[in-house]
Amino acid sequence: MSFTFRPVDPLADAPLLHSWVSQEYARFWGMVSATEQDVVEEYSRIAESGHHQAFLGLDDGVPAFLMERYRPESSPLADVYEVQRGDVGMHLLVAPPNGEPQPGFTTAVMQSVMTELFDDPATRRVVVEPDARNHKIHVLNEKVGFRPHGVVTLPAVDPAEDHKQGLLSFCTREDFLATLTPILAAPAAATRGDSL
Repeated sequence: MSFTFRPVDPLADAPLLHSWVSQEYARFWGMVSATEQDVVEEYSRIAESGHHQAFLGLDDGVPAFLMERYRPESSPLADVYEVQRGDVGMHLLVAPPNGEPQPGFTTAVMQSVMTELFDDPATRRVVVEPDARNHKIHVLNEKVGFRPHGVVTLPAVDPAEDHKQGLLSFCTREDFLATLTPILAAPAAATRGDSL
């Protein structure tokens, strides 16, 4: 596995993204009933926002996941917690498996996403707010160092719902590095001048 990131092209990537977000496994993404045009419009809004960015994660050049990075102070999160300097919001959707699932793949994706976010020295803490019912992502989040803060009420992402109950969770750089093996953590710490 060798992951790289590139910005989403709302028009060119819409068919691929639609094939992911419209599947039942992606129900917490809130776009199961979306059309391809809805996907174009959503990712065009994100690209034009100035505070929210979407990236395709590539595994050896093949699209494997979608990562969104956003500024919490410009999102509905600003109404439910005190945003701190260096906070960065993140959303993640892994593509459906193509063939047999690879053990450890999703963890590797999450570690890659967190490394990408923390590569920016201004990022002090990653903030997530997955649906409180999405137990799979809570387990994955904890595996990479997220600590739950509590359930918060946010605007709905699913048109069939009135609101979203999200599990607000935080991960500091230190908490993330502590989840990595010393071999993986050493290069990240060395780039900051830290010792292990």
